[in-house]
Formats: sequence, structure tokens, C-alpha cells
Amino acid sequence: MSLGRKMLQQVLRVSGRSAGPLLRGVDRWVDSLGSRQVEDSRVKTLKEMPGPSVLGFVWDLFAKRGLSRLHQLQLEGRKKYGSMWKASFGPILTVHVAEPELIEQVLRQEGQHPMRSDLSSWKDYRNFRGHGYGLLTAEGEEWQSVRSLLGKHMLRPKAVEAYDSTLNSVVTDLITKLGHRRQQHPDGVINDIAGEFYRFGLEGISSVLFESRIGCLDPIIPEETEQFIQSINTMFVMTLLTMAMPAWLHRLFPKPWQTFCQCWDYMFQFAKGHIDQRLKEEKEKLASGEEVQGRYLTYFLSRAGMPMKSVYSNVTELLLAGVDTISSTLSWSLYELSRHPEVQSSLRAEVLRVMGDRRVPTASDVASMPLMKAVVKEIHRLYPVIPGNARVITDRSIKVGGYLIPKNTLITLCHYATSRDPAQFSDPDSFVPQRWLNRDEGNHPYASVPFGVGKRSCIGRRIAELELYLALSRILIHFDVKPDPEGGVVNPMTRTLLVPEREINLQFIQR
Repeated sequence: MSLGRKMLQQVLRVSGRSAGPLLRGVDRWVDSLGSRQVEDSRVKTLKEMPGPSVLGFVWDLFAKRGLSRLHQLQLEGRKKYGSMWKASFGPILTVHVAEPELIEQVLRQEGQHPMRSDLSSWKDYRNFRGHGYGLLTAEGEEWQSVRSLLGKHMLRPKAVEAYDSTLNSVVTDLITKLGHRRQQHPDGVINDIAGEFYRFGLEGISSVLFESRIGCLDPIIPEETEQFIQSINTMFVMTLLTMAMPAWLHRLFPKPWQTFCQCWDYMFQFAKGHIDQRLKEEKEKLASGEEVQGRYLTYFLSRAGMPMKSVYSNVTELLLAGVDTISSTLSWSLYELSRHPEVQSSLRAEVLRVMGDRRVPTASDVASMPLMKAVVKEIHRLYPVIPGNARVITDRSIKVGGYLIPKNTLITLCHYATSRDPAQFSDPDSFVPQRWLNRDEGNHPYASVPFGVGKRSCIGRRIAELELYLALSRILIHFDVKPDPEGGVVNPMTRTLLVPEREINLQFIQR
């Protein structure tokens, strides 16, 4: 007899009431509760998980432009199937997770050497050409050693602050370039602002990697730099296509794979040329007895004894990783600020108050700019650069949301869906940066994680955020930004990353 039943029997005996009928009722309730607990604790298999048919999923991907609207498919999947569903394409089965609590469950079980996802076409190219793996493609001990080395120079706040003067010089050129561009239009409109910020992002990350400039913001952009930018754009489009195509289709339709390889060939060639040039300059200085010092990342990588094949791969991957984050976030930030002039005015007032008589902010100024941080957080919530991340747990099966997910299963973390979930954020499709200043908002910490969390989080986060803060501050000091009088609403689209589906044109008015 249970302790609870004995206590109830004693109470009823003291009160003089008959315990029999009530105790039988309690027994039935306890039995039913126990059966429900057994049912709830039963681990379900992937066969029991809902999801579209293979034909339906393929139809969504190809006939309904699914590859360019993967972020929307997250919302549709959550609405139709709930917080978890599966989808199959050929031999590849993916489990989609679209609830913050479940994403947390996945990430807390990822192990010592987490695997982001099997970027098969990226790895196939490196194996095909004999290149090494970089931070985005390496796994296990190889990834851990590179991560630890780069973390010393990219994750520590004091180390990142050392780059503010380097980045500010790039921002100065950006302001000059924007001034010239606005003068070319009678209304001060700059067309395709994302393209301008793309060049700015590449110049910024290059200055950190090489401690030298590559001419992205010059009046006439070097042809090799423009080709590098085009190679990144095309490569991301081809990534989705080559990964969606089974290997046998590559033989029937070789063009996507050939184009993909050509893009990577040029990116590796571009990075290698700049690395070799910097190392040559160092060697010449040493030969002439000069002391060689450097803060740029290529210097640290080469001095750490890393094989040159790995140096080339890591620098190439860091170049392309840093560009889209800056371009996308700056473009969407100014797009939303132009449509919310009251927020733009408040943010400008914050910047001017912190800086006083100065015109160039420093890394230390950012700590006193809570609205600036809130604006960037809100942009990352609405337009996460990576709309869906992924994990592959290789060493064991894990339990998530009552389902047993076998090891080596590709798990897609639907960040776009969670960051626009009305259960997590009130008025989720609106630009409301003040929500991040209100500690009572109450959203789950894993509802919006634009840079990821844990060991696989974005290693360039601090540098990217510093570059964004410095650029936004000075743009707002020099310009009022307004929507293009002839423009309209711009929606995002998926191109592996989340990008504007058409050009963002903005009006810049000199202050």
C-alpha cells in the first residue's frame, strides 16, 4: 500500500467517514496516472515522427522554389507537423527541430567534438583538389586544435579590441565611398547597398587576416577582388544544388559541380596569393635584420607551426565566413532603421552622447551603447545570417522531445522558425529592438542564437560585431538614412545563407 493511500485512510478513519469508495477512486486515479507516465516516458522512433513524403519534399524543394525559401519551409513545417518533423531526400534523412527547448536538448548532447553538418560538397572539393580542411570543414581533433589556436586571437575581448583602429580605417573609406555614391543620384539614393557592404565586409576581414588592404573600397575595384566576390556568391548558390543532387546526377549534369569547383579554385588562389605575399615580405624583412611583428591572423597561424596547406584552407574559409555576416546585417539594419526613423534618431542620439566631441568610436565605447546592441540583436533575430544550423551526433544516439534519434542522423536546427515564434516573441515579424532592453520579455535563451552556442559557435563573432558597431555608429553620424522613394518591401530568401531577395536601395542624406 502506498504511503499516500495509508495517510488518506488514517485521515478518513479519524473523521469517521468510510474510506472505501474514496480509496477505490484514488486507486483508479493512481493507476491511470501511472499508465500515462509509462506512455509519456516511452521513447518513440523516427518511424513515428511526422513529416512530408519523399515525393512531397522533393516537390517543395524543386517545383515550388524550395531551395530559395528554406526559411519559409521551416515555418510551414512547424505549423503542419509541430516542433519536430522528418524529411527525406534520397538516402538523406533530416530531423527538423523548431522549438528552443528541443534545440537546447540537441546542443547539450553534442559531445566533445561536435559536428556541425556534413558539408559533403565542400569536403568533396577539398579531397578532389588535395586541399586541407579549415575551421568550417574540419572535424574532431583537427578542428579542436585550430579552434583553440584561433580562439586566443578572435574570442578574447582584449585581443579583439586591438583591431579597432584597423577596422576604423576601413570604415573611414566606407563613409567616403557612400558619400561619392550618393552624389551620383539626384535624390542621394544608393542602389544595391548590400553589394557595397559586401565589399566593405571583405575589406574588413582582409585587413584582420592580412593586415593589408585589397582595394574593395577604391574608386576602381581590382578585377581579382571583384571576381573573388562573385565566386563567393556563386559558390553558395551551387552549394545547395550540389548537396541536393545525388552523386550519380553529377555525371549526367556536370555543370553545377564544375562551376562549384571553379569558384572554390579562385577563392583558394586569391587567399593563397595574399598569404604568400605577406610571408614573402616578412622573410625579406628578417633577411635584412628588421624585427617582424604582426597582429594579423595569418601571422599567428603561420608562426604556430600549422602546415601551410591548413593555413591556406583556414584563411580561405575565414574570408568567406566574414563577408556575408557583415553585408547582410548592415543591409538589413539600415533597411529597418530607414523604415523606423524614431529608432534611428534614438540610436544616433545614443552614439553622439557616448562619443561627445569625438567623431570616431572605439571598441570601448560600445559597452555604453545598449540600444546599438539591441538593434543588432533584433536584426539577427529577424534576419539570421544562417537561417538553419545543423548537428550530426556521431558517437551515440540521443533522445530529443521524446524521440530516439540514431547517431549520424542530420539534425536541422530551425533558427528562423524559433526566432519568429509568437510563443517566444510578441509581434515576432516586427522590428522592435526595445524588446532586448526589457529584461521581462521572457524569451527562451535558445530562441535566437544567430552565432550559435557552445563549441561550434561562430569564432568570428566578436570581430564581426565590433565591425558592425563601428560602421553603424559612423554611418548614422554622417547620414540620415531613408527608404528609396520608389522602393518597396524587401523580403529575405535562402542562398545557403539568408539574403535579400532583391536589391535594397536606400536614400542617404548628408548630415
